[in-house]
Amino acid sequence: MLQFVSPSKCLDFGLSKREAFFKNEPPTAKFDPTTRDKLDHKMDKEKENGHPETSGKAPKELDGYVGFANLPNQVYRKSVKRGFEFTLMVVGQSGLGKSTLINTLFLTDLYSADYPGPSYRIKKTVQVETTQVLLKEGGVQLRLTVVDTPGFGDAVDNSNCWQPVTDYIDSKYEEYLNAESRVNRKTMPDNRVHCCLYFITPSGHGLKPLDVEFMKRLHDKVNIIPMIAKADTMTPDECREFKKTILNEIAQHKIKIYEFPECDDEEENKLQKKLKDRVPFAVVGSNTLVSVGGKTVRARQYPWGIVEVENLEHNDFLALRNMLVRTHLHDLKDVTNNVHYENYRYNKLASVATKGKEKAVGSKELNLETAEDEDSGEKYYSVFFSLHKYGI
Repeated sequence: MLQFVSPSKCLDFGLSKREAFFKNEPPTAKFDPTTRDKLDHKMDKEKENGHPETSGKAPKELDGYVGFANLPNQVYRKSVKRGFEFTLMVVGQSGLGKSTLINTLFLTDLYSADYPGPSYRIKKTVQVETTQVLLKEGGVQLRLTVVDTPGFGDAVDNSNCWQPVTDYIDSKYEEYLNAESRVNRKTMPDNRVHCCLYFITPSGHGLKPLDVEFMKRLHDKVNIIPMIAKADTMTPDECREFKKTILNEIAQHKIKIYEFPECDDEEENKLQKKLKDRVPFAVVGSNTLVSVGGKTVRARQYPWGIVEVENLEHNDFLALRNMLVRTHLHDLKDVTNNVHYENYRYNKLASVATKGKEKAVGSKELNLETAEDEDSGEKYYSVFFSLHKYGI
């Protein structure tokens, strides 16, 4: 039989049940500001100790061997099988030892008596010539492309003598962009210029106007490494002063030469500083083998003594080769791809989009006024539609 219970009795019953539930609970403590500080200090300690429960970023130790630690070996084997590509441009007046230095850098007769260097061939105008050679060392293949510019700076009037060089660099960027934009992309050979060695005449009086103008025209297109050719024609004091003068003029004209990347490792930073202090590199090249102290070395022999090519006390050739081949070759390629090529690609596509938009606005078939109030993505889509429609 159901009985009616008043609401007041229900409320009293609920309160009694609640009081009975919390009867044995301890009283609520007041907030203590030091509690949070202690907790934060404890969590910081656990993060330092690498506990994944608190940090969330510390790696977990595995109980056994899984195998993904072998991934670098897979990349290594694939890279060795595919080989490497590097394009080196040498620019300078005739007679500064460009061909000799290239032979000395890679310990090969890239230019020989049967195939002399471009500087030994009579040229009336500035031309760009490429020489390719496949080098192999320790099972690793390097497809080296040397770009030479015979006739540069040899004329009485050197106006616009840098134009063939800039046109060549832009043409290689254009080829890579076209290959990258194709529907079927199988293999894209990287023929972009990764480094430009600019040879400076050892006059001791600073840069010539041609040197300044050339580097200003190319510093946004390629990695420029300035070099003092035939450094054995100057004394060590003269060479040091000449380097300071060149660096001051480069900074004064706001020329961007290749900058060494920053590293977190102190040992690498010390090595980088040693290389950076030698810029511009004062080099000496030689294809002649001379016996010095029972050892056969590449050197230049004079009546007053012997200049060893691979001796850092005599010149900076060894530092240049270490930087160019052993330590910074991949960084030169990365800067070319991520900075110079991206700048060219952006400017190229932006100019094409602007031309397409102007052509579309002048046409009656397509109206872009409605796209002006929309976001940037729809604006770009409208411009792209006009490019596709008008076959640009």
